[in-house]
Amino acid sequence: LPFIGVTAGLLRHNWYPAEVFVGDTYCYFAGMVIAVCAIQGHYAKTLAFILVPQLFNFALSLPQLFKVIPCPRHRLPRVDEQTQLLHPSTFPLKAGSRGLVRWLALVPQETEEIPNFTIICAALRLFGPRRERTLVVGLLVLQFACGILGIVVRYSLSGICYNHAGGYKCA
Repeated sequence: LPFIGVTAGLLRHNWYPAEVFVGDTYCYFAGMVIAVCAIQGHYAKTLAFILVPQLFNFALSLPQLFKVIPCPRHRLPRVDEQTQLLHPSTFPLKAGSRGLVRWLALVPQETEEIPNFTIICAALRLFGPRRERTLVVGLLVLQFACGILGIVVRYSLSGICYNHAGGYKCA
């Protein structure tokens, strides 16, 4: 109940235009609550399906997180002041990592600024510049769709490996 209350309050104040921003404390708290609920409730497999966007974002961010390529402190999208559209944030390309970075970022050879490796920047590259509200709603729809799909897949496929008495059928 406290987690739902804190999350609802944060969503209310973090909705466009955002007044507060999520920090490390909330992220650790949310991760802990979700992990404990999944483990104690025996929903670890279901949670893996529901968290596909977060897992994708983590996998996408690995080259920057492990310093294979430069990782600026803030990887949030940049705002065009005239149009109020969000554009992918970028980092300058260093001479030593040109080939690897270009290959990972899927950018042309003449590019000097490389977009950051986050799901937000990937969405902006895929769908073009967006207003903050449109981007947030699109990412929330993606999260919700992955959650519903994960639950449907998990429980529709569970009959393949589990019998009705709770035992395993799979070898």
